[in-house]
Amino acid sequence: MSHNPADLSKDPTPDPVEDNAFLPSPYSLSQYTQSKTDFDGVKHENAYTGGRWKVLMIATEERYVLCENGKMFSTGNHPVEMLLPLHHIMAAGFDVDVATVAGYPAKLELWAMPGEDEAVLRTYEALKPKLKQPKKLADVVANELGADSDYIAVFIPGGHGAVVGLPAAEAVAQTLEWALANDKFIVTLCHGPAALLSVGQSGKVSPFKGYSVCVFPDALDEGPNLEIGYLPGHLQWLVADLLAKQGLTIVNEDMTGKVHQDRKLLTGDSPLASNNLGILAADALVGAVRSLDGTDAKS
Repeated sequence: MSHNPADLSKDPTPDPVEDNAFLPSPYSLSQYTQSKTDFDGVKHENAYTGGRWKVLMIATEERYVLCENGKMFSTGNHPVEMLLPLHHIMAAGFDVDVATVAGYPAKLELWAMPGEDEAVLRTYEALKPKLKQPKKLADVVANELGADSDYIAVFIPGGHGAVVGLPAAEAVAQTLEWALANDKFIVTLCHGPAALLSVGQSGKVSPFKGYSVCVFPDALDEGPNLEIGYLPGHLQWLVADLLAKQGLTIVNEDMTGKVHQDRKLLTGDSPLASNNLGILAADALVGAVRSLDGTDAKS
């Protein structure tokens, strides 16, 4: 069998468990996935020992994105974009709770799992019970997001699945509004910033108007991702385009692993940003608890 990527098919692969649904093509996977990430260690090992502050992750429970041509893209949360930032956060000493909009299990794009990356795989095993039985986000909003909440940050991973459900969910909007009102961190990357659209629906002025963000480039979803068979069709809308229409400034035009912080909103451009965003988030959270709790975070 040839190992030359040029010999691999660029036709999206049919998903055998759903009608007219497709996984990325073999060629696109050869370009977009690797057995290991660029992870080379954590910066804040066990820096936080206070035990109170934790991170709320909002994951998508959606598997399929309906394209303009009627085909569906088999997607979910991108495992590197989810697990590598969380590896840095958890290694620093913060616990993580997982929530989905309806409380159904989080979906992962396992075809993008780096099978030889110990940090990512170890974090996956640690979080798997919570991914299978997440909290219902509306319950979190009702019971755990008061002024005295133990959540110091909200994390929304990427993956094309983030464009389904999250942008229109009232519970997502309520969570983000709580985070802004209570000076909490919001961490997201790639297609995850689609969730930010939830607070600017129905003609409302987005509280993120004037913020600058990194996001997955629309140009890739409009061109190369179709040409190499990563997507089976054009998306019905584009994340950066709608964010810009709500008054946010997009700071990247390509994907290079860029991360960006504007106030307490931390963003990254793609899977390539996962490690950098994890380092940035751990820096920010450890710095915050040093101010909040004094002796709970070690230098």
